Amino acid sequence: MAAPGQEEDDIDHYEVLCLPSGEEGAALTIEQIEKAYRTQSRLRHPDKRPDDPNATADFQRLSSSYKLLRDESLRRQFDARLRARREAAARAAAAGVKRRKAVSDLEERERAAAAGQPADPAEAARREAKRKAADIKSELDEFFAAKQAAASGAASTSAHGDKKAGTPQDGVKTDKGKILKVSWDGSPDYYTAAKLEVLFKKFGEVEDIVIKTRKSRSRGSAIVVMATKEAAQLAIQDHFVFNASPVPLTVTPVQEQGGLSARSTRTPESRTNIDSTGFSDLEASVFRKLQEAQKRKQCG
Repeated sequence: MAAPGQEEDDIDHYEVLCLPSGEEGAALTIEQIEKAYRTQSRLRHPDKRPDDPNATADFQRLSSSYKLLRDESLRRQFDARLRARREAAARAAAAGVKRRKAVSDLEERERAAAAGQPADPAEAARREAKRKAADIKSELDEFFAAKQAAASGAASTSAHGDKKAGTPQDGVKTDKGKILKVSWDGSPDYYTAAKLEVLFKKFGEVEDIVIKTRKSRSRGSAIVVMATKEAAQLAIQDHFVFNASPVPLTVTPVQEQGGLSARSTRTPESRTNIDSTGFSDLEASVFRKLQEAQKRKQCG
């Protein structure tokens, strides 16, 4: 039903007769239009609506809409106007979607910039690579610090005849070409130093292994030091040995990861020096660090 005072061009004559509009209305037959008019004229006649001040105007609109739809030429023109109106509305809606998408993208970039995060995928990839390189560097720093502690412990016991060959001060100067970064998906506790030693001994003598303790419960990592660069290179090239394991390993040379400065919050697991040099001293050192970290957490 058309609203009183509605402009002529805005009136949908199908709706005035309570008929479906659009393409469905254009497909209606004259008989269907006549039936709808007879039904509506009985319901909306002014004599049946004495208290409605708009009853006469509404009935007149009903009659004029019926006459237009009965005229084949006028009806075709009206259907064309309705079609153009629908197409314009669709274009406007599409433009609105595009505008909202543009605004959303702009807001997302602004939020990313405010948070210091790159909106560009390439930049995000570069930052991720940089972060991984920083992680490797921090793990190396921890590894060499552990080696230094082990070397100090071994030196302190030498006066009592307990010093063993293999990793005194030499451990601090380990060639990076012999150091491998090992990681795996799954429980960080799946691989122990002993398990890794068995795997990597297939390529040559293993000097040292440091298992890393991570906050993540779904990924583990370790540093493995081979006795020679050749052994480390063989371990990198032979993917079959590591992929055949129930939990596959990813092995990469740390020297290719770059030398970016970073401070790590992760602490070494108390498992290192598989040939036992300085083991007890290093474990005590790690235990002290864990206690200090726990005290700082409680004070904070």
